Amino acid sequence: MKATLVYWHKARLQGRYVLEMEIYQVGKSTQYKDGVKYGLILTDTKSGKRVLMDNHHPKGPHVHLDSREISYEYFDEEKLIQDFKSLVLEHLGVKL
Repeated sequence: MKATLVYWHKARLQGRYVLEMEIYQVGKSTQYKDGVKYGLILTDTKSGKRVLMDNHHPKGPHVHLDSREISYEYFDEEKLIQDFKSLVLEHLGVKL
C-alpha cells in the first residue's frame, strides 16, 4: 500500500521553535504493525533541545528527548498528538 498523508502541520513558534508533525497511513506490516508511520518534532533553535516522536523501522514507536531515547506505546493518532503536546510542555515548557 502506498503511504497516504493523513496529517501534516509545520510552523515556526515564538520566533525560536520549529514544529513539524506528519502522520501517514501505510499498510499494516511487520515494519508498521499499526498501519501508521509518523514523525512529530519540536526543536528549540536557540538551545538545540528537542522532542521527537517517531516509529521508523527497526525501532518501532519511540521518543527522543534531546539525546535520550525512550520507548513509546502507540494507541491512535489522537493520543499520539496529545502525548506529544504533553511532552513538549513538560520538556520544553511550550504549550501547543
